[in-house]
Amino acid sequence: MSKKTVVVGFLGSQLDAGQGAGRWEKWRPTVSLVQHQDTLVHRLELLHVPKHEALAKAVQRDIAAVSPETEVRLMSMDIADPWDFGEVYGALYDWVRRYPFDSDREQYWAHITTGTHVAQICLFLLVESRFLPGVLLQTAPPKKQIRNDPGSFALIDLDLSRYDALAQRFEQEQRDALAFLKSGIATRNKGFNALIEEIERVAIRSRAPILLTGPTGAGKSHLARRMFELKKSRHQVSGEFVEVNCATLRGDGAASTLFGHKKGSFTGAAADRAGLLRAAHDGVLFLDEIGELGADEQAMLLKAVEEKRFFPMGSDREVSSDFQLIAGTNRDLRVDVAQGRFREDLYARINLWSYTLPGLSQRTEDLEPNIEHLLSKAGVELGRAVRFNAEAKTDYMRFAQSADALWSGNFRDLSASVTRLATLADGGRITTGQVDAEIQRLRWLWQRSERGPQHGEVDLGTLLPAERLQELDYFDRVQLEAVVKVCRDSRTLSDAGRKLFDRSRTQRTVVNDADRLRKYLHKHGLSWETIVA
Repeated sequence: MSKKTVVVGFLGSQLDAGQGAGRWEKWRPTVSLVQHQDTLVHRLELLHVPKHEALAKAVQRDIAAVSPETEVRLMSMDIADPWDFGEVYGALYDWVRRYPFDSDREQYWAHITTGTHVAQICLFLLVESRFLPGVLLQTAPPKKQIRNDPGSFALIDLDLSRYDALAQRFEQEQRDALAFLKSGIATRNKGFNALIEEIERVAIRSRAPILLTGPTGAGKSHLARRMFELKKSRHQVSGEFVEVNCATLRGDGAASTLFGHKKGSFTGAAADRAGLLRAAHDGVLFLDEIGELGADEQAMLLKAVEEKRFFPMGSDREVSSDFQLIAGTNRDLRVDVAQGRFREDLYARINLWSYTLPGLSQRTEDLEPNIEHLLSKAGVELGRAVRFNAEAKTDYMRFAQSADALWSGNFRDLSASVTRLATLADGGRITTGQVDAEIQRLRWLWQRSERGPQHGEVDLGTLLPAERLQELDYFDRVQLEAVVKVCRDSRTLSDAGRKLFDRSRTQRTVVNDADRLRKYLHKHGLSWETIVA
């Protein structure tokens, strides 16, 4: 059984008007709806304001004369100002929400030819949002005024998926966006491609915080900037991309850098400072290594993310900044939360969208397209095209995809390697000899990093003279490495002292952890400032 046709539309106070027999000589949009020989309108919901009641009844009578099968129901809308968008949309929304739609038995057309432009826009929005489950109906007068000529009409379905050409455009637009996020690199790793596809949708549709995790050099900073540029190309942000590595923030400078300060709020605060959060207003703030933030800064950041307001240091007046936060870290923040180093509420707030970028060694099939991209980029910078000889490329790819290639620095290692090869390529051709030398260089770099610090990941050679280092017993060296690591993981000397003397301090009547630690460091010729610099 075919569905009944129901039309919803406003009365045209000018276009639908007319007196005497002459009214049939003119085209009237609402009356024309029922004058088409091959189209039956079963019901017309004719919306109007109270002052046009008489005209609405006249149109109702004329429709009954032309199409007795059409039921015309007059719907008086209590709208004081038909050009007030809020008032018109509110009235229509309330009416639509009460209306007993029956899509199984009826099809609905929203007539947008009559009524004010505001009313037409409101009907469009209600159809587009599916509150009014139908299509748009546009009517037009005949080219020549002929008695009883209904003109023409067209139906517009806002379900864009039904328009093949448009669907293809949207698909191409999405492909372009994915290529943009990947810098035009035709990556082949299925897991990584699926990850980027979801990130593309989230970047365009959401302003919620995004957390990017993964090893150093995996491309977190680069991806964050590309997400910002994608949003800016869609006019979703008007501000700037502001990036800061939280591992570089220490002491009062951390809060000042992020949140700003008032003049005189601490020693050295010679003038007011806006801070990076305010610099990122209407843009994107990328906080790399967010796990390095201190407890105070974490609390202030939570308030800023949730409320878009915060207090600069030394100020008793709040300021505001509406930014989107993208956070990056190479740490497992779940562990930091469990151990009390990172606020659980802040982690929950930034973990709505969380993505782990795989290291290069997990994406060996993406090495070749990335190498080609880096070669092309290097060629532009060098002002000449650079290519591998066939044998050289085979040798380099065999090593790059082997278990011997650690790529511990991920794309930083790869970029540096390709840059070296391109720079040394005579005549723009990379030879097997250059590849062999580069492979040896990479082996040496990774062998050194593998041998690296064994106890606490601290290289004492950067802190102590070689002769002093040689005098240390193995026991003292292991202990000093562990102490230095705790210091670097702590915000202050006192904080480090509390961690290191967590048991013995409870047995002392006078507790001065900072002094005990300072004396221990001094014994080895070290200071807190030297260690954390």
